[in-house]
Amino acid sequence: MFIKRSRNKMRTIRHSRLRSKVVGTTMCPRMAVYKSLKNISVQFIDDMAGNTLVSASSLERSVRDSLSSRSNVDAAKTVGKLAAEKALAKGITKVVFDRGGHKYHGCVKALAESARENGLQF
Repeated sequence: MFIKRSRNKMRTIRHSRLRSKVVGTTMCPRMAVYKSLKNISVQFIDDMAGNTLVSASSLERSVRDSLSSRSNVDAAKTVGKLAAEKALAKGITKVVFDRGGHKYHGCVKALAESARENGLQF
């Protein structure tokens, strides 16, 4: 008998499969994307030490005031640019990308491309 799983359950399964292969270090941290229906955020994580090095979100005042919506592609581009600027200020140039189980499409793709355009390598 076929049992249909929820979308979020399937996303968590994809994320756990992805996380078994993607590990961030001090020299090359993991760029983890979190996307909800209302916001999008990014964290640069050193998995060896268990520390968050830098974070950027659409909830930050500079992003929140400049956009009409915090969950569309324009917001993702702005958050990607802000994340890249903060990471470069901390000396982070190379990262591994963790899309959080989401498809590489839409907001996640826009955020990644914006971060690449602003100096991050992955």
